[in-house]
Amino acid sequence: MTELSQAKLSVVGLKAYYFANKGVVKAVDNITFAIGENESLGIAGESACGKSTLGSALLRALQPPGKIIGGNVIISGIDIVKLSDKDFNKSIRWKKIAMIFQGAMNTLDPVYKIGDQMREIMQIHHFKGNIEDSILESLEQVGLDRDVAKRFPHELSGGMKQRVVIAMALLLKPDIVIADEPTTALDVLVQAQIVNVLKRLKKENGMTIILITHDLGIISEIADKIAVMYAGQIVEIGKASDIYENPKHPYTQALISAIPTLHDSNKQIEYIKGNPPDLTRPPPGCRFYERCPHAMGICKEDPPEIATETGFTRCWLYVKS
Repeated sequence: MTELSQAKLSVVGLKAYYFANKGVVKAVDNITFAIGENESLGIAGESACGKSTLGSALLRALQPPGKIIGGNVIISGIDIVKLSDKDFNKSIRWKKIAMIFQGAMNTLDPVYKIGDQMREIMQIHHFKGNIEDSILESLEQVGLDRDVAKRFPHELSGGMKQRVVIAMALLLKPDIVIADEPTTALDVLVQAQIVNVLKRLKKENGMTIILITHDLGIISEIADKIAVMYAGQIVEIGKASDIYENPKHPYTQALISAIPTLHDSNKQIEYIKGNPPDLTRPPPGCRFYERCPHAMGICKEDPPEIATETGFTRCWLYVKS
């Protein structure tokens, strides 16, 4: 397990809540993890478990009524939670950490050419080098022709638009890139193209990638480590091979069992009964309690972090009596 003091990115006790009319939604609730040099992390879990909120919080890109209310996010020895917006935008955003946002069409402005949108990013961040060369280099890095810079978003296919968004994230050569559902709404062939681009960038650039997705098959292609989120908390984290081959937490086990397989025609598709809890009123103790086949009375108390071979799990099943 990566030590916090040796990590490329350290997250300690992070809390990010939405202050909505119906109450306070505890979307990210006391999360801690670390990523080492040249190490990539997949964050998995059901929809509305807090994955995307976590990604936005790491980039300080939460939209109102969302707000970071506690914890630390340390990049290159700097706690970015404590920085002013001016200092964060000047020295960290896009330069140290960048994000590939979910849904390329929601990210790209339909009335501006691709090159103009990329140029604006570099000008805002006072890029000192040759802007035009850097734009073309970023496009080529993701397998796009140079003439894409002269085209409007509507002239590109879904896969091309997604690669443009990746190219934008690479413009200032950040150390860490957060990819939020980068293959959503793309067909399987285009998904494979995007995954291959991310794998190549990870290998050639030594880039740390945080991949946020509900698709465990996509994560297996890229991530060295996997963090499994449920109801705003990480319930298990470890090396990808350990998570797939020997999952500890009952929720992780259920997710792995739900992956369809082509090699067992007799296997029924598994699913998790019930619904996640309301995060405006999260239940005490283990938040998976109501859906867990192994639930015990003690599960109504907060489970401790139990060390595993390469990470930890939060489950009373592994507490020795």
